[in-house]
Amino acid sequence: MTRAWVRELAGWMAAAAVSLITAATVAASARAELMFRDGDSLIVAMVARSLLSGEQLDWAMSSVLFLPESAGFAALDAALPLGANGLFAVSAALNLLALYGAIRLVAGRSRPGSAPVTWSIIALAVFGALAMTETSASRDALELASLQLTTTYYSTTVVAVVLAVGVVRRMLDRSPRSIGLAVALGAVAFVSTLTNPLFAVWATVPLILVFSVAALLDAGRRTRILTPSVVLVGATGLGFLARIPFAAWIANTGAGYAQPELWPESIEYYGGLLADRLSTPLGILALVMTLALVALAVVRTVRAPDVGSRLVAAVAWLMPLLVVIGAIALGTHAARYLQPVVFAPLLILVAAPRAVTLTVPLRRGAAVTAGALLVVGGALSIPRLADAVQQPDPDLACVTAWVDASGRTGAGQFWTVRLPKLHLDDPSQLVQVDHRLNAYAWLVNRTDFAVGEVSFLVEDSQTVQWDLPVSAVPDEVVDCGRYSILDFGDATLPLGPAHS
Repeated sequence: MTRAWVRELAGWMAAAAVSLITAATVAASARAELMFRDGDSLIVAMVARSLLSGEQLDWAMSSVLFLPESAGFAALDAALPLGANGLFAVSAALNLLALYGAIRLVAGRSRPGSAPVTWSIIALAVFGALAMTETSASRDALELASLQLTTTYYSTTVVAVVLAVGVVRRMLDRSPRSIGLAVALGAVAFVSTLTNPLFAVWATVPLILVFSVAALLDAGRRTRILTPSVVLVGATGLGFLARIPFAAWIANTGAGYAQPELWPESIEYYGGLLADRLSTPLGILALVMTLALVALAVVRTVRAPDVGSRLVAAVAWLMPLLVVIGAIALGTHAARYLQPVVFAPLLILVAAPRAVTLTVPLRRGAAVTAGALLVVGGALSIPRLADAVQQPDPDLACVTAWVDASGRTGAGQFWTVRLPKLHLDDPSQLVQVDHRLNAYAWLVNRTDFAVGEVSFLVEDSQTVQWDLPVSAVPDEVVDCGRYSILDFGDATLPLGPAHS
């Protein structure tokens, strides 16, 4: 019999190969826009760089603080001699590898007749396949699996939700009074809620509902079932309280995103996204795969062999259902809120990971063949991912070279300025403003605004027509391809008051 540590090591190696294959495929598609260049996708890298520089920190964040993401990215930046795009690529593969670790926790302990490592790899491969069906450059598309490869779109929260399910499953499989597991569940819920309140919506609410129904149906094990819920609710509440000291950094609590009166518009919005997704064969394939997993989860909920398996099976279909209903009921208009639709159904593959009965020669042959294919695929994916990282962007290089050489401070609007800002030697040389030149305090270090005035503007096709506070004509317009630099020379333009 293969030693347990050998199986686990082989599982991690296979997961690394799947992660590389997936990251390389997505990076080679139009989805690379989100991985490397999208304005929202750059916040973690910008915060990490700010941390490493030792500059004063006065960040204006959204309701998401990105604490684990920023710490992890800063560690990568400090340890690896890579540029921003290289770090994004490494982070994409590591995000998928972290998801494998969480899925492996959900799969439970290895037992006779079970194959949790194999089924965890299969679950990650299915998730990777879903990500590879997503080829749009739009951040608003209903292409949710590939968001896990970014540093911004809640990748850490996705892992935390799966981790929470895994810890709860282990608590039910063992003693619910296990101090170590209770502390682990509390830590995951506390840190996740602190950094992103969506954890409460994606994990705490669905799990509490599952616990409540299970306790009603199984009075004999009510205490065993409800113990994790007490830990989860308490830690989630503490996580919200721990956000209070960060209030100065939270420019938007997210409360304004809830507009229940707009639920009809929300149905229309998400319906339109679904129609767009189903307009391609790959979109149809992804939907069929997801619906098949959900249907399997419903069946396995009824036929689960034990309480832990039943919990995972129920979460696999109930979590996405509740999230979709909640997103519509609150009148939201953001596809990223629906990510449990793609990652939760995968958990049914590890709810009861039974081993397939095969003869020893056949089992070894299948393992060797699959392993060889993954090793080859992973190895070939490294140069492919490197090519995506090194794709030249002469327009961006033109802007950064000009700004670096100018020694002056300029400004630009959110969607225009963030990419050049990240790649400057000194990011504070580009100040983020609105079209009226008011300082725009959103996902940026507010210390940038202390300069008070700027002498050039950067614009592109996403720039809203300028309405400047003073009449000014640029001395020169520098052509940088998709960018233009309006250089006012010795003249300066005053910045208006900051707002978010």
